[in-house]
Order: sequence, then C-alpha cells, then structure tokens
Amino acid sequence: MLTVSKLARRCGLSRSTLLYYESIGLLKPVSRSAAGYRRYGEKDLRRLQQVCAYRDAGLKLEDIRALLDRPEDDASSVLKRRLVELNAEIETLRNHQRAILKLLRNYDYCERTEMNTKEKWVSIMKAAGFDEADMRRWHVEFERSAPDEHQEFLEFLHIPKEEIASIREWSRNG
Repeated sequence: MLTVSKLARRCGLSRSTLLYYESIGLLKPVSRSAAGYRRYGEKDLRRLQQVCAYRDAGLKLEDIRALLDRPEDDASSVLKRRLVELNAEIETLRNHQRAILKLLRNYDYCERTEMNTKEKWVSIMKAAGFDEADMRRWHVEFERSAPDEHQEFLEFLHIPKEEIASIREWSRNG
C-alpha cells in the first residue's frame, strides 16, 4: 500500500496535485488506515501513471477522466483532436513570430526612438496583441532557435546583464 506522499513521489507529482486529482474523481484511495490516512494500491499507481502520460500529451483533465472511466471508448479520437488543437496553437505561435519579424524589419520604427528599452519593446508587443504568455513563448523560441541573436537583442534593449541572464535561463528551461 502507498500513502499520498509515496504515490505522488512515484509519479513525480506534488502531494497537492494528487489530492486535487482525487477531489475531481480521477483517483480514489483503495482504503484508509486506522488513523484515517489514504492508502493506494498498484492499480491506483497504474491509473495515475496513465493520467500523467495523458497530461504530458496535453489532454484536459475531463478528457482524461472520460478515457479512464470508459476504456471501451477509442482514445485515438481524443488524441487526434488534441493534435489538431496543438497544430492550431503552433500556427498561432508562428503568426506571432511573423508579426515580430515584421516589427523587426520595420527598423525605422525603432530608429525613431531615442533609446530602445525593454519597456518600449513590451509596449510594442502588447500593441501587436501579445500577452505575457505569448511574450514568454516568444523568448523560449528565440532562445531555442537563435541564442546568440537573442542575447544581442536583449542587449539592444539595454536590459541589465543580470536580467538578461535570468531571461535566457528561464527561456532555456521553458
């Protein structure tokens, strides 16, 4: 038998995530100890591993619950739908990249300002429809595809070296 903490650790989850999964019905303890502690068995471990695999594939929790509770349903239709959603998200990111490239090509706009700063660049990005998450994904992609140019760009914005190091670090781990 496994406790909440041991089961969570085996699957690389936090205890609170496991308890949340239990609260929404994805997981139920086999039993409780005399002291009231939840106890899980091997079947629960396998189910949680399936949950984790589906989450890693980007499935929503309600889809995961449906797949696990109705194993006779075809998981491929849910996975195919998620693939279509991912393709749409990727296309959105590509559109964001194209918008940024267009802004970069329009260098005259940047030349008209006395000094380019992070604040000015952020305002341009927001005016182009980017939110914080979009800008974060943009940095991750920039760092992945052109790390040296990413460094040069951050320096161009007169961002302090410590902040540049921080941005590049989370972009690499992104």
